[in-house]
Amino acid sequence: MSNQRFPTVKIRELKNDYCKFELRDTDASIANALRRVMIAEVPTVAIDLVEIEVNSSVLNDEFIAHRLGLIPLTSERAMSMRFSRDCDACDGDGQCDYCSVEFHLRAKCIGDQTLDVTSRELISSDATVVPVDSADSGYDNLENRGIIIVKLRRGQELRLRAIARKGIGKDHAKWSPAATVTFMYEPDIYINEDMMEKLSLEKKLEIIESSPTKVFGIDENTGRFIVVDPEAYTYDDEVLKKCEALDMPGLIEIRPKEDTFIFTVESTGAIKASQLVLNAIDILKQKLDVVRLSEDTVEADDQFGELGAHMRGG
Repeated sequence: MSNQRFPTVKIRELKNDYCKFELRDTDASIANALRRVMIAEVPTVAIDLVEIEVNSSVLNDEFIAHRLGLIPLTSERAMSMRFSRDCDACDGDGQCDYCSVEFHLRAKCIGDQTLDVTSRELISSDATVVPVDSADSGYDNLENRGIIIVKLRRGQELRLRAIARKGIGKDHAKWSPAATVTFMYEPDIYINEDMMEKLSLEKKLEIIESSPTKVFGIDENTGRFIVVDPEAYTYDDEVLKKCEALDMPGLIEIRPKEDTFIFTVESTGAIKASQLVLNAIDILKQKLDVVRLSEDTVEADDQFGELGAHMRGG
């Protein structure tokens, strides 16, 4: 039987738009590949074509089109949609149930008060693809009042038609489902207890205060020097420099665990953070399958080439 170990994932914290998890038993290349796929290759739906019918606002057409493109849209069905470049069912005017969603916006200010035109006024042809803040999705930190597109004064008007399409962040940032994706090595902290016992309480407090973050502390019951939060360590080496300044090198040793990574993922709301991670894993698996298939094909070509040369030579 093979002793090969496969990467494992442990969820630490999970919300609709936030996920923190551990990735273990792998190396930095896989961790970084997963991070890059989450940012740049998980597909979402975003407005890609805007036709302005009437615009008497203070913003020009291009500015409004750009703002519309950056509004995150709910994209749970993006994985099953077709890319417009690969769709053979389009009718030529951007309307296609397989690869696009149509939006309309009509707004006119008829009062003396300034009118805020927001993403909530975008009317979608598909109820599953709407601006994130307009959906009853329960995403955190949303005031549910919409993203302001433009402000209109009395008599000003905005009418437009927009087409949203499937895309990936590699093509344009508006298609990226991730607001932030970061990972760090889990630190392995070792304290030399024999050396630590020789230090006075004042010296121990100096070491604790030398760290910009709350990594170390003193146990109130035993008075021992302890690690409070190892993940708060930022690899700044300030604690190690302090130990050397006290002429006690080796008092504390900190090494990164090179097979363990702590990921923090924040979604734009286009898809849930958990789904973002799962979709990224599926895409990464597909890429690895392509590489493996290519290697098998090259090996087969080499074998057939050698066989053909042998037959010709015979």
